[in-house]
Amino acid sequence: MLDANRSGTATASPRAAATELTVPPTASVPPVRSTGFGARCTRAALSPYARLSVLLALLGAAAGCVLAFEPQRLLTHGWPPQLGGAAAALVFAAAYGLCTVAFVPRPLLNLAAGALFGSQWGLGTALAGTVLGAGVAFGLGRVLGQEALRPLLRGRWLKAADGQLSRHGFRSMLAARLFPGIPFWAANYCAAVSRMGWLPFLLATALGSIPNTAAYAVAGARASAPTSPAFLIAMAAIAVPALVGSVVAWRKRHHLRAR
Repeated sequence: MLDANRSGTATASPRAAATELTVPPTASVPPVRSTGFGARCTRAALSPYARLSVLLALLGAAAGCVLAFEPQRLLTHGWPPQLGGAAAALVFAAAYGLCTVAFVPRPLLNLAAGALFGSQWGLGTALAGTVLGAGVAFGLGRVLGQEALRPLLRGRWLKAADGQLSRHGFRSMLAARLFPGIPFWAANYCAAVSRMGWLPFLLATALGSIPNTAAYAVAGARASAPTSPAFLIAMAAIAVPALVGSVVAWRKRHHLRAR
């Protein structure tokens, strides 16, 4: 309220002035970051390098399990007799995927698929296991390793590979699957560290793995008749892409050195 003094001027009353002075400021207060022991432990456990350590521990444990259980014995001892039909194919596909995550070579698993299930069923189970194993490895690398490893991409070749996978993911992964030379697990984790999407990665893996997987499955199914035309054609289908891939890799390496 305004009070009139003797000179005729209006002045604010003490209550109104106090009200005007107590108006809260509109500026926002920045949140206070928790610095307790539990908060520090949580941040440390979720840090990129902690997750990378978890990934390395998981891969080491998987490799140890492979060395202990020796899945290559499937080629000599055969499949357990209590499993048969579609159930056996599903179990084998799941085991195939887990074995590829644990660095078991795919040619060995493809030969086992053909020897156990024949050409057609062997191809189907091997392809299902291939896509499953690639997806698991890609997910582990993307969640646990990408943030820690991307800052380390400083070399010329590493930057070139990362840019190729990030910009041309589908065709780059398709070429890596069609022409052997790059280990299956290495391609999976390199793609996971890059910015390649899930769908191009899985689709390129499924399509690009068909020729090589089919050749090994047929070779495994016809291994008892090494002079048969089917076995000889399968071996040629394995050798020719390997030779072409070696020549292409050598030319690319020579081209990079010339730059």
